[in-house]
Amino acid sequence: MTDYLTDRIREFNWANWEVQERLPLAAQIKNESGEVIAGASARTFGDWLLLDILWVSEQIRGQNVGTQLLSKIETAARKRGCKKCLLDTLNFQAMPFYKKHGYVTQWVQEGYPKEGCKYFMVKEL
Repeated sequence: MTDYLTDRIREFNWANWEVQERLPLAAQIKNESGEVIAGASARTFGDWLLLDILWVSEQIRGQNVGTQLLSKIETAARKRGCKKCLLDTLNFQAMPFYKKHGYVTQWVQEGYPKEGCKYFMVKEL
């Protein structure tokens, strides 16, 4: 049922939305063994990059890998004509990291899911 409803709302959105294209965007870093040790996934549409996931393995955190991934994703989005990026991050995740890279908190959803909060952040690319 969930997939059916998702398909129906997508059909409606695409018939009425001002953009006709939404493209996936991803970047990854692998170790010598070919194992993914960091990656990011996003979507571009209209003027926007929507960053869904940026993950760095604990073993290599603090080594500038997240910054490199974020830069690659933002650069690729700019080449597609994106002017802004939107992301969300939880209070125990990466808000200070994104802030350091120019993201501004637009909205904080407190009490998410109970005691925590979720930050919705935007950056002009």
